[in-house]
Amino acid sequence: MATLAHPDAHAQRLLSGFVASLQEPHTPHISPRRVADVLGVQFSRLADIIGVHRNTMRNPASERLQDRLRDMVRVITAAAELTGDTDRAVYWFMNEPIATLRRRTAAELVADGHTDAVLVHLEELSNGATG
Repeated sequence: MATLAHPDAHAQRLLSGFVASLQEPHTPHISPRRVADVLGVQFSRLADIIGVHRNTMRNPASERLQDRLRDMVRVITAAAELTGDTDRAVYWFMNEPIATLRRRTAAELVADGHTDAVLVHLEELSNGATG
C-alpha cells in the first residue's frame, strides 16, 4: 500500500462520500445492505464478515450490528487514507493477508473482534513501516 500521512481535502471528500453512501435511508444508521453491495458479497455473507448472527442483520438499528459495521468502516476508511482509493481499500480489506497478523485478512480480523490490531497495523504503515 502506498502511504499518505495526511489526507488532502480531495481524499477527505472521497472518504466522506464513501461513508455517506453507506447510510440506511432516512436513519442515522449504516445500511448492512449497502455495505454488502460495496463489498460485493451476499447479504448473508456480510453477517459472517462482521461477526454477527444473520438474524441480527434484519434490524439495522441493532447496536451490535452498528458497532461491527462501524468497525469495518473505520478500517476501510483508514486503508483508503493510505491508498487514496476506496475501491483498493475494500479489495485490501477483503483479500490481502496481513503478514504481521498471522496472514489473516482485515475482514477476518474484524469479524473476530480485532479491529484495533488492524488499525494499529495501518497506522504503522502510515508512519513508514513496511508490511
